[in-house]
Amino acid sequence: MADSNIDRRTLLAGTAAVAATVSTTGIAAAAAPAHAAAPGAPAARADWKHGGAGTRGSEIAVKAGRDKEGRFGIMFKNTEAYAPPEDLLRSLAAQMGEPTTPNPTDLDNPRIPAGFTFLGQFIDHDMTLDRTPLAEAQADPLALTNFDTPVFDLGSLYGRGPDQDPDLYEADRTRMKIVRNANGVDDLPRRDDGSAIIGDARNDENLIVAQLHLAFAKFHNRVLSEGLASNLAEAQRITRWHFQWVIIHDFLDKIAGSEVVGRFLDNKGKVKREFYKPKNPNRPMMPIEYSVAAYRFGHSMIRAGYLLNARTTPPGAAAIFGQEGADLRGNRPLPARLEIDWWHFFDVPGRPATPRNAARRIDGKLSLPLFNMPATVVNDGTPSLAERNLIRGVRLGLPAGQDVAARMGVTPLTNAQLGLPDPDNAGWQGKAPLWFYILKEAELTHAGERLGPVGGRVVTEVILGILEADKEGFLKRNPGFRPTTPIAPATGQFKAGDFVKFALNL
Repeated sequence: MADSNIDRRTLLAGTAAVAATVSTTGIAAAAAPAHAAAPGAPAARADWKHGGAGTRGSEIAVKAGRDKEGRFGIMFKNTEAYAPPEDLLRSLAAQMGEPTTPNPTDLDNPRIPAGFTFLGQFIDHDMTLDRTPLAEAQADPLALTNFDTPVFDLGSLYGRGPDQDPDLYEADRTRMKIVRNANGVDDLPRRDDGSAIIGDARNDENLIVAQLHLAFAKFHNRVLSEGLASNLAEAQRITRWHFQWVIIHDFLDKIAGSEVVGRFLDNKGKVKREFYKPKNPNRPMMPIEYSVAAYRFGHSMIRAGYLLNARTTPPGAAAIFGQEGADLRGNRPLPARLEIDWWHFFDVPGRPATPRNAARRIDGKLSLPLFNMPATVVNDGTPSLAERNLIRGVRLGLPAGQDVAARMGVTPLTNAQLGLPDPDNAGWQGKAPLWFYILKEAELTHAGERLGPVGGRVVTEVILGILEADKEGFLKRNPGFRPTTPIAPATGQFKAGDFVKFALNL
């Protein structure tokens, strides 16, 4: 649980708004994909607006047809688009702000440390990185041709390799570049304007995901320094496979449950397909049911502020978006005061178990800063992230939550159970938006500690399906792979806390 002296509301004091930059949904947030960079240079600094213009190709269902697939597609093609009136969606969004006077610990998720919020963001960015050449992207705005693949290859870390992105690498073209900044702490290499020189500018949105990116660079470098790899390709493979292992055996376990993972992945590394069956298995589409609804569960996990370290009095803690220079906004050199001690975010063996930031419960409420985003983040008159998500789901042709549940053989929750405003209103058609359905399903079935049967299965099947499609991933190349010492404490025992322990040589 989080330190009672560093709760979300204390960190909101004096803050205009919080956390628009902390999202596990880079799918709707990126406005400057890597293909926009100048030739031979890593991705330029992103002009990032949360909930802004959609990712290229996400409109495929409404503009090309529900049977079409490219970069995106429909997972449940036999479901209809669900389009309740926008005034009902706004009334639903209006009730999604969390209460103003709860005991903050009531909002904590005892199952999921806060580090998984940012690991989820990092995972999403790895999936959604679009490296389609600019000319092709402009000629194909619906992304009907899938030039890229949503595999977990750490493209944000490795870019296009040392030949095309040499600024990401040390002079030996093998180790990742890490700098000691003017504040006396390790940091990502940065431009004169403060933005990080990395393969995906979205990983510099906030100082937590930027430091997670830094930890991945350190993991790669330590693989080399320990003699576990003798060249770039070997170090990349080891780092990628351990990342993929954590996704399966820690991240999915935490947010969906081990029994859900076991439903789709057997002990021989074979993935079972139920509904995620892309037409092109070599370049699998990403379902909008996943990207626009199910994977947005992370919005409900975001805290307004976080404890970074307890080295000083007062401790190093900050709001996500608050007083300039004192908050967690990225695109600037890491201040020493906000350098992370990762045991406050993950269970790191041999390190203190408390105080640790807990993720928020996955439920039908968003923290107030996301409910009232400032004009510096969105300036179109719709400051509610809940309203933006709900309306966007309709405009992109998402099916209703109950329709997806029925298609999956899950007994649908009723609108009354879900707590929709005026649940019998004919405009709802007896159904609910998929994103809200998945959030409330988690709240009603697992007290918000993990996803429910619809959300958990959609997220798990898509992620495992994409992992299986990766010809260089361990599920294809070596399904018997198990992390071993010295990286893992014991064979087959390896979680996010072990990853950062090895990366930072703790």
